[in-house]
Order: sequence, then structure tokens, then C-alpha cells
Amino acid sequence: MDWDLTLFRSINGLAGQYALLDAVMIQLGRPDQLYVPVLLALGYWIWQRRREAVIGAPALTVLIIVADFLGAQLKHLAARPRPCQALQQVHELVGCGGTFSFPSNHALNTATAAAFFQVLYPATRRVSWPLVALIGFGRVYVGGHYVTDVVGGWAMGGLCGAAAAFALLRWSKFRSAPSPLPSPPPGERGGRGGSPQEP
Repeated sequence: MDWDLTLFRSINGLAGQYALLDAVMIQLGRPDQLYVPVLLALGYWIWQRRREAVIGAPALTVLIIVADFLGAQLKHLAARPRPCQALQQVHELVGCGGTFSFPSNHALNTATAAAFFQVLYPATRRVSWPLVALIGFGRVYVGGHYVTDVVGGWAMGGLCGAAAAFALLRWSKFRSAPSPLPSPPPGERGGRGGSPQEP
């Protein structure tokens, strides 16, 4: 696809021109850089909603492991060479990578987590999705993936994360439904005008 190649060239062409941007994009692609923010987020989750965190954190961990495995299997099925294997003059900032290109597992895993949390706690989308977009951009920037690799990973991860979160919400042990408001006593119910009838 010409547009995919054009986008790749445009984004990857920025690499090597700005030392600070290079460093940021390299660090965003390293999973070990997420340990501290993930642990802080987990601590906050436990503090705010202990039961949901105790159930949800292991569920999300297993989900990401499964999604990552499925992404790896799809790589072998698609067998799409990475840009550094198929193109000339690619700016490689982190090496070429030892597997195929489609989908980007970085994109898949981060989108899985973002979609999972958005369904459970909608306000998290303001932080999670910009981070997902930045990491996905970084995978193209450093020369590791095409744009369609990233978009494909986002789509797969979003579906996996959202489906798992909706399944958790249907489980009563995860989040109890709020108690309905009590109905007013019969003597306090008004007619259509809103005030009780006098005897």
C-alpha cells in the first residue's frame, strides 16, 4: 500500500534529527520503563477499589499474556517482513527485531489495557489512549513497524480489552449493582399535581 509506505517514510524520516525525541521514542518502546507507572497505578487501584483490583489485575495480566501470544501467532501467519528487512534507508534506532511485522505487539498490548480500563473506568481514557497513541507512533518512528502494523494491533487489542472488561462487569462478584433508591411511603406519594391529596 503506497499510503502506508508514505506514512512510514514520513514518520521514520524524523528519526535522527532530534536527539531528545529519539531518546523519548526509544524509551517508550522498552517494556521495563512501564514497571514503575504500572505499580503506582496498581497501588492506586487497590486503594480506591480493592475488590475490583484484586479481581481485575490478575484478569488483565492473563488477558495481555494471551493477547501477546495471539499477536505472535498472527505474525507468523501474516509473515510480513519488517520495514528494515524490506526497505532501504530505514532509520533503525532499536535494531530490526527478530520476528515479523504485523501486528505490532506493543500496540496490541497497550490497546488491550487501555480498552479494558476505559470500559471499567471511562475517565482513564484521557490518559491511557494518548499514551497508547504515543507508543504506537514510536514503533513507526524507530523503524520497527509500518503504520498498518500499529493500527492492526490497536484494533485487536481494543476488541480484546473491551470484551474482557464487559464480561467482568456482568459478573456480580466484580462490581455489585448500586442499591435502588427506596420508594416513598404510600402516604407521601402525590397525585399528578405532585402534592398529596387532603382528606
